[in-house]
Amino acid sequence: MSDTATLLTIVLMASATYLTRIGGYLVLRNRTLSPRAAAVMEAAPGCVLISVIAPNFVSDNPADLLALAITFLAATRLSMLPTVLIGIASAGLLRHLIG
Repeated sequence: MSDTATLLTIVLMASATYLTRIGGYLVLRNRTLSPRAAAVMEAAPGCVLISVIAPNFVSDNPADLLALAITFLAATRLSMLPTVLIGIASAGLLRHLIG
């Protein structure tokens, strides 16, 4: 039963993500965005990422705090994808090593 619920959750989350993306495309496909609107649209993925990692700022887990510092350093030097990969890898490794 648990496997069915997990699979259904994954399918529904993927569907929600896809529908959000395709919906945005359908709404904006025939419009020309102003430079300000384009800047807001480009900043949105970063805002979502921050909302996901922001709770770690108040964590009392040393592994999470170290991973956050490593991710911050990576973000000052690298683009989004390598920063995300470094953040995920460092969090997983540090949680495994430190607990």
